[in-house]
Amino acid sequence: MNNLDKQYTNLLQDILNNGIIKQDRTGTGTLSIFGRQIRHKMSDGFPLLTTKKIAWKTMVTELLWFLRGDTNIKFLVDNGCNIWNGDAYKYYEGIFPHNILTPLSQEEFINRIKTDETFAKKWGELGPIYGKQWRDWKGFRHGWHDVAKVIDGSIEPHIDWLNGIDQITSLIYELKTNPDSRRLMVNAWNVGELDQMVLPPCHYGFQVYTRELSNEQKWEQYLKSNLNIEINGTPLELKHMETPFYPKSLPQRAISLMWNQRSVDTFLGLPFNIASYALLLEIIAKEVNMIPDELIGSLGDVHLYNNHIEQAKEQFTREPFKLPKLSINDEFWNPKIGIIEQIQHIKPDDFQLIDYQSDPAIKAPLSN
Repeated sequence: MNNLDKQYTNLLQDILNNGIIKQDRTGTGTLSIFGRQIRHKMSDGFPLLTTKKIAWKTMVTELLWFLRGDTNIKFLVDNGCNIWNGDAYKYYEGIFPHNILTPLSQEEFINRIKTDETFAKKWGELGPIYGKQWRDWKGFRHGWHDVAKVIDGSIEPHIDWLNGIDQITSLIYELKTNPDSRRLMVNAWNVGELDQMVLPPCHYGFQVYTRELSNEQKWEQYLKSNLNIEINGTPLELKHMETPFYPKSLPQRAISLMWNQRSVDTFLGLPFNIASYALLLEIIAKEVNMIPDELIGSLGDVHLYNNHIEQAKEQFTREPFKLPKLSINDEFWNPKIGIIEQIQHIKPDDFQLIDYQSDPAIKAPLSN
């Protein structure tokens, strides 16, 4: 069942029917609506659009880059992912001393990133964007008690700078120890560091939610496992799923993820966002031994750039294919170590699509 493409094209139509004309920081201009939602059941297939071909490896590379805590485009360009090139070059061009030297062209700039480690370290950096906030959030707290200090005989608040907080590791720990928590969240909108970022986060946070599997869902997991458990010589049955006989090694819970996004480039960006958070959900679910359940996108300023309108209309004419399935290479997966500790060794090719059919890609310019 593919309800995803239908939701997506309905969203495009909504923008064309109801969007208002707005200007934007890129100077391109948009049609914009506010406050929409995408919902997808992961059991219906992996949510990668089929009415236009989506660059799967590019999306996977970017997500792995986030999870590595990386904020330099070197890893991206080395793996053929170019979606941050324009932002990096715009930053470089904006601060380059034009009155002294002529800056490189964007093509020359990217070639230097690929071939010159020193240049890449200096000019490939995008500031404390997604990966930095996910894996190494920096902040401070004010206190009047144990962190208070006496100045001139009076008590003053003392700013206590914290060590970086690894939000992904913390999330996984909480899922394993307190899965019913309502605080299973990761945030990228670090107000104190927004001015240091090349681009403030568009998708600025996500929350996960878990629930116990129903007996029928447990039975389905048992059948998939190919285990052969007997009770006093009688094979395990559906009625036993509420008892201790359901194997503890099998998933006990389902997990859903909802991400929040302030700014949505609907034609180019949103298909990537949907697939990226779906893959993140799959990775987290595998790490905590749960079943991926529902993916939800809570969308703020949902817009079409003016130079994407004709491309969106072309997509309306296409009929969706069946959604693909996801295959994850288990060779790198050591549950005793954990996915985050292994993330530096995981490659985009460790995630493969099965039976992905789509219409051809529709090209559209990226506004930076």
